[in-house]
Amino acid sequence: MLGETIPQLDERAKILLRTLVERYIAEGQPVGSRTLSKASGLELSAATIRNVMADLEELGLIASPHTSAGRVPTAKGYRFFVDTLLTVRRSALSLPAAELESRLIPDQPQKVISNAAHLLSNLSHFVGVVMAPRRPSVFRHIEFLRLSAQRLLVIIVSPEGDVQNRVISTQTDFTTSQLTEASNYLNANYAGMALEQVREKLKDEVRTLQGEIAALMQAAVQVGSEALNDAQEAVVIAGERNLLSVDDFSSDLDQLRRAFDLFEQKTQLMRLLDVSSQADGIRIFIGGESQMVPVEELSIVSAPYEVDGSVVGTLGVIGPTRMPYDRMIQIVDITSRLLGQALSQAGD
Repeated sequence: MLGETIPQLDERAKILLRTLVERYIAEGQPVGSRTLSKASGLELSAATIRNVMADLEELGLIASPHTSAGRVPTAKGYRFFVDTLLTVRRSALSLPAAELESRLIPDQPQKVISNAAHLLSNLSHFVGVVMAPRRPSVFRHIEFLRLSAQRLLVIIVSPEGDVQNRVISTQTDFTTSQLTEASNYLNANYAGMALEQVREKLKDEVRTLQGEIAALMQAAVQVGSEALNDAQEAVVIAGERNLLSVDDFSSDLDQLRRAFDLFEQKTQLMRLLDVSSQADGIRIFIGGESQMVPVEELSIVSAPYEVDGSVVGTLGVIGPTRMPYDRMIQIVDITSRLLGQALSQAGD
C-alpha cells in the first residue's frame, strides 16, 4: 500500500466495500445504501449500512460525489480492494488458449512484442503495453566519413543489417587514411561485440594507439551505442484510442490529454515498467495514490515476462481505475507467459 497502513475492517465492512467497488466497476454509477443492502446479501438496516459507509468514508476508502447520495471508491479504496478483497476467478477468457497461442507465434522478436501489445489491447479493450527486452548494442561494421574539417559521420551497421548514422565533432582534423585506419581497427578487432564492451577494452588499449585516433574511437563507440539503443523500440503501445470510448475519460478531456501525454513521452511509463520488472508476479498501480501514475483516472496492471528463465521485460494493461481487475490480471498473466514462450522459441 505504498507505505500506508492497511485499515482494519470487520467482515461486514469488507463485504460492503467489496460490493460497492464491484457494482461501481460494473455500472459506473455511485452506489447507494439501498443498492448495497440488496446486492451484499447482508440482513442490515439502511441506517446500519449508512453508518458503515460513513466509517469507510472517514477512512478515505470511499467518497461521495457532490451530485449524488451514493458513494464511489477512492484510489485508496481501489488499493484496499485489489490487495485484500479481490478474488481472481479462473473464468475462461473470450478466446481459448490454443487461439491465444496462435496470436503469438514465434517470429522476429520485435514482431512478437508488437503482437503481444495488440493482444493485450484486444482482450482488455484498453491499452496494451510491452517493454521490449534490452539488447546489447552489438555492431557488425563501423565506418567514418569526413564531412568537414572537424565533423565526421559515423555509420554503424547492426548484425541485423540496421544502419544508424551519427555526426560527431572532433578537435582534430583527421585525414581519410586515419579514418580508414580507425574503422579497420575497430572492424578487425571488435566486430560482433557489444559496444559497451568495446568501450571498456579501448580504455586498456589507449596506450598502444595514437592519442587522437583513440579519442576518435572512444567517441564513435559512445555515439554508436546511443544510436543502436535509440533504434530499439523500448516500449510498444497498442490501443490508445480505446480510451476515447471510456466514459471516465470522454467526460474529462484534461485527464485524457494527460493519458496521451504519458503514452507519447514514454519516460514515466518506462520507469513504471522498470519497477514492475523487479517484482515477482502481477503489480497493480492505481492513479491518484502516488506520483507513480500521473493520471488520476488511470490504473496499470503489469507483470514481468521471462525468456529462458530470466526476466527480460514487462508488459501490462493500462485502463481506467474503474476496470475489472480480476479479468485484467488473467489477461496480463497469460500474455506474459505466452510472450516468454514465443520469444524463447524465436531465439532458438
